[in-house]
Amino acid sequence: MKRLVIVANRVPDPKERGATAGGLAVALQDAVNRRDAMWFGWSGKTAEATAAEPSLLRQGRLTYATLDLGDSDYRRYYQGFSNGSLWPTLHYRLGLAQFSRDDYAGYREVNAAFAGALAPLLRPDDMVWAHDFHLFPMGAELRRRGSRQRLGFFLHVPFPPPAVFAGLPRSAELLADLAAYDVIGLQTEDDAAHLRAALAAEGHAEAAERVSAFPIGIDADAFAKLAERAVEKQEMARFRRSIAGRALVIGVDRLDYSKGLPQRFSGYGQLLARYPEQRSRVTYLQVAPVSRGDVAQYQALRRELDELVGRINGDYAEPDWVPLRYMTRPVPRPTLAGFMRHARVGLVTPLRDGMNLVAKEYVAAQDPADPGTLVLSRFAGAAPYLKGALLVNPLDPDEIAEALDQAMAMPLKERQERWEPMAAEVREGSARNWCQKFLAALEG
Repeated sequence: MKRLVIVANRVPDPKERGATAGGLAVALQDAVNRRDAMWFGWSGKTAEATAAEPSLLRQGRLTYATLDLGDSDYRRYYQGFSNGSLWPTLHYRLGLAQFSRDDYAGYREVNAAFAGALAPLLRPDDMVWAHDFHLFPMGAELRRRGSRQRLGFFLHVPFPPPAVFAGLPRSAELLADLAAYDVIGLQTEDDAAHLRAALAAEGHAEAAERVSAFPIGIDADAFAKLAERAVEKQEMARFRRSIAGRALVIGVDRLDYSKGLPQRFSGYGQLLARYPEQRSRVTYLQVAPVSRGDVAQYQALRRELDELVGRINGDYAEPDWVPLRYMTRPVPRPTLAGFMRHARVGLVTPLRDGMNLVAKEYVAAQDPADPGTLVLSRFAGAAPYLKGALLVNPLDPDEIAEALDQAMAMPLKERQERWEPMAAEVREGSARNWCQKFLAALEG
């Protein structure tokens, strides 16, 4: 097999495997296990200046190649343009986008530095697979350095309608950069159609033909086993005792404004206000590890959520019942799997999401004899694939409350009928199948 070179903003820690690994590392695990492979990208560390040459670490057939970023480059490339401009634009939130020419220059400089460090490491027959919005220009920068390898790109987040993307300054340059890739993948057909239209409008009709949807998945069987084992652990027994037989609603998200957490909390508050019979019968646990905590918008979001949690608990708590439990520190993956298996409702309501693997993980974690119900935003990329979910508009707190009440009252037979086709879909649309389909297209 040809060597696979994976280029990502952040290279996973070689020490993290299996249950502790990040989402992209888990999704690509099968691909890197089957062939010689290299992970290339940022080390996660900053220095006075961006390194010119990567640090190399080889473990078996896998090589880790990482660059430290200079403090200024990190601020402009990562905090500035990637997260301050691109992220909100791609999530349809132009009003939150903050554009700076200096940040944009830093974004392009880091992509050029990545390409300059990677190009000498490439073999003639390598396949290069770049991931996500941090690396739009990476393929074009490699081509400028004479790289003739097959280049693939996958966007894990949504791509908005062309008129929205055109609102971002220099968007035409970014589309021209994407045209350097041989295969361009997105999560859904809607996202792929938006990007095709944007490329065609800028005169890149041939590149538009190389855009396809490759919906990402999970290893459903492995996650199901993780959940089964977690239920037997002592920490889960302690957790079950703490909720005292009440039904559990579970939410698991990064602390990010795209996840719709304020609206979700308001929806849960509406459940308690409109359906008083649910009070003291349900406990909602929201796990939301802090993300980009040094960005002002995220700091404001955290303050808003803290206030909402305090208000809901202040209005409805009893001496022996806390309605909303809220955690902003990471929880180990096996523990999350156990929480999901125990939860009567999985609450996944992003305002916009590329796919949302938490929804698929919740489905995979369920006990087939007594599955829970998934309440899912119609704007998540997973929505077209998980037809047994209760779909909601995340901007309507009353709709969330109504779906939660319906889920809590749903009889076992209906829960099973909804869950079974979703479980089959999650098993079939696995991470392995996603990798195989994309790499087959990349091999040409």
